[in-house]
Amino acid sequence: MMRRLLLALALLLMAAPAFAVNPDEVLADPALEARARALSAELRCMVCQNQSIDDSNADLAKDLRLLVRERITDGDSDEAVLNYIVSRYGEFVLLKPRVSMKTVLLWGAPVLLVLAGGLSLLVFARKRAGKPTGSKLTADEQAKLSELLKK
Repeated sequence: MMRRLLLALALLLMAAPAFAVNPDEVLADPALEARARALSAELRCMVCQNQSIDDSNADLAKDLRLLVRERITDGDSDEAVLNYIVSRYGEFVLLKPRVSMKTVLLWGAPVLLVLAGGLSLLVFARKRAGKPTGSKLTADEQAKLSELLKK
C-alpha cells in the first residue's frame, strides 16, 4: 500500500512542470506556441531563479509567459522578444547569458587572477633563490670552520 502511494506521489511530482503553462495561455497556432515554448525555456523565473518561466508556477512567470506570447502574436522575432524582456528585467533573466565583455570578464577574471598569482610567486621565488640566507660568519666562526675543514 505504501509503495503504491509513493509511486502515485512520484508520478504527480514528475508531472508538476507540465502544469506550469495553463491552458488559457496556449496560443491557437501550433507554430507560434512552439516558438513561445522555446523562448520561455530560455527565460529565468525571477522568483524561482533556477527554473525557466515555462516550468514555474509563480505569478511573475505567468506574466512573462503572457508577455512573450503577446509579443509573438504582435509579429516580433524571437530576438526582438528576448531583447524586449532583457531591456525590462536585465541580463539576469536569461538562463544562458549572452557573450559580451561583461561575461568574458566575469568568467575570465578568476583565470587571470590565478595566472597573476602564479607569476608573482614565480618571480618572488626566483628573487629569493639568488640571495644568501643568514648572516656572514664572524672571525671566530670562520676560524673554527677552517679547522674543521683541515681535519
